[in-house]
Amino acid sequence: MTTRPVEWMGAGGHRLVADRPVADGHPVLLLHGGGQTRQAWSHVAGRMAGRGLSPIAVDQRGHGDSEWIAGGGYSFFDFGADAGALADAIALESGAKPVAVGASLGGIASLLAQGEADRFAALILVDVTPSLNEDGVARVHRFMTDRLADGFASLEEAAEAVAAYLPNRRPSGSSKGLAKNLRRSADGRYRWHWDPAFIDGPNSVAMRRDAARTAMITAAQALTIPTLLVRGGRSDMVTSAEIDEFRVLVPAAEFVDIAGAGHMVAGDRNDVFGDAILEFLARHGFATLAG
Repeated sequence: MTTRPVEWMGAGGHRLVADRPVADGHPVLLLHGGGQTRQAWSHVAGRMAGRGLSPIAVDQRGHGDSEWIAGGGYSFFDFGADAGALADAIALESGAKPVAVGASLGGIASLLAQGEADRFAALILVDVTPSLNEDGVARVHRFMTDRLADGFASLEEAAEAVAAYLPNRRPSGSSKGLAKNLRRSADGRYRWHWDPAFIDGPNSVAMRRDAARTAMITAAQALTIPTLLVRGGRSDMVTSAEIDEFRVLVPAAEFVDIAGAGHMVAGDRNDVFGDAILEFLARHGFATLAG
């Protein structure tokens, strides 16, 4: 897929960097999870472009090549405001409401944006629901903060840390993909490609979580657009309890369980994940049928 980098404006006027294909098609807004970058979608975005879609993979605020927010501003509501601003801009440009595909943090942002206004044509939530298993949340937090200040001496050291965190994922044998999620600091050490204030700043992602959960429940109950919840079969963030709660909130929602995948569904079982969401999008008239 041939892509071009583009820049959008977030809700606060900050710069958001995205990749989008040269070809036209129904727009799909791809929002990654916390601590990731737009590169998390590179494979599935290519498949989307081949099925008559126009995927727009965005580095969310404070992540990747997008602007860091002075003084913080990383609550779920802040990310939701960006998702809303992006959806509005895409709809204005293309004349069509985008489909939203949000993984974890990206799913939270998408659901909050849809709750504010009818912004999306369809919604795909990837291993995220209004409620999350707190043990899983704590495990992610430990991983993200463990080497936050010191970083890593090499890409190989970072790969070892990821392997310990994701023991069920098959090693890629190359650190090339991992390098896109790291930046080399002036001291020569590698650190994650996101603003540390995202996780431990005064206005971090932990702020106003209870209020955000309430807003997400309200947004979920109001959903009338085609909605798909994709869960990793090994996920410790979205367990059967969270699935049952979501099905009560959104009875019409469709559900797919990706066996063998953990919380990072697209990274663990990318082809199976791609099949699931493309089938959903084709069935609802957004994507062309597979050839």
